Amino acid sequence: MVRAYKFLLRPTARQVVALGEMLRDHRSLYNAALEHRRTAYRRAGVTVRYGEQSGELKAIRADDPDGQGRWSFSSQQATLRRLDKAFAAFFRRIKAGQTPGYPRFKGGGRFDTVVFPKDGDGCRWDSSPHTPQTRVRLQGVGHVRVHQHRPVRGCVKTISVKREGERWYVVLACDDVPAEPLAPTGAVVGVDMGTTYFLTTSGGVHVANPKFLATAAGELAEAQRHLATFPQRTRRRTKAHRAAARKVAKLHAKIRRQRLDFHHKTARALVRDHDVIAHERLNTAGMTRAPEPKPDPENDGAFLPNGAAAKAALNRGILDAGWGQFLAILADKAESAGRLVIPVNARNTSRTCPPSAGGCGHVSADNRRTQAKFQCTACGFTANADHVGATNVLNRAGLARCDAA
Repeated sequence: MVRAYKFLLRPTARQVVALGEMLRDHRSLYNAALEHRRTAYRRAGVTVRYGEQSGELKAIRADDPDGQGRWSFSSQQATLRRLDKAFAAFFRRIKAGQTPGYPRFKGGGRFDTVVFPKDGDGCRWDSSPHTPQTRVRLQGVGHVRVHQHRPVRGCVKTISVKREGERWYVVLACDDVPAEPLAPTGAVVGVDMGTTYFLTTSGGVHVANPKFLATAAGELAEAQRHLATFPQRTRRRTKAHRAAARKVAKLHAKIRRQRLDFHHKTARALVRDHDVIAHERLNTAGMTRAPEPKPDPENDGAFLPNGAAAKAALNRGILDAGWGQFLAILADKAESAGRLVIPVNARNTSRTCPPSAGGCGHVSADNRRTQAKFQCTACGFTANADHVGATNVLNRAGLARCDAA
């Protein structure tokens, strides 16, 4: 299996400065390569590719030995590959008829990761599986202390250094990670995702939705209002503005860490207690898409109400719950533990009267009278709507397993 391990770095004050300079120089290289491609195409109609730009790295490093020359050659190649992937995605979206989104220049807050493609080439993971503290060696920075909170398994392939706010992390991408199967339990479960409850199981268990963003909304709004009070001409120039921006970033980072911790713990509990876990196949990007504007045919330039305000609140709740991240974590933990995860079609799962629970199988939008109450219009079966959805998810997973067999 392929797995990633993320550990907190504990650099010294001098190493923090060096890490910041490493990010700055890699960002400058990215932006310069982007400008090179744009200028060559606009002025001469020439398409510059990764191979040509990579071939120029040696001369660039020789001309700037105290800047670009300090850093790993392979990490700079990885930065150029990052730009090449951005252009490949741009052309792919054009061919697919989607909004293309031309690659943009990276500002100071939009370039936070440096990748070392190979352990031992510009970086070295000095690790022992029995020591909780270890170090990672980075060219131009030195040996940086790492808080290793769990052992690293498998073979380290790539190493990334990432900045999140004022914190620095090292991310190890490992191959050949051995599985750690759990003992069979004989239990199966269906899971219905929601916003009132984070999830409801087919056994009737509700897991509360912590709503981390909503809980911190007041403090976050106050910090954002304070940040917005700075005049445009003084932004990014004063110490006070930078401090206000850091406070907003720290609040968002805290919410993100709380959500991630909750997802890991909830997924681990499901994987530990069940052999088979079925869940809805959710397209969160489509579910949170803003509604299209409705032009008013009678008034030129005017628009009819399209429910955008109400939809915005629902979108915010879905994104706060983080279904996509949770389901990805659940799939990874299940694979490592030897469990089976089955995604099923989510259509009408909470509108179908569940035959396995004594229902009749009738499907109707009127069956779900409210957000919480399900009452079949055909047979009168009544239950919690989320519990009904989880039961139907489990039923569909059983059909899917039969079809696969």
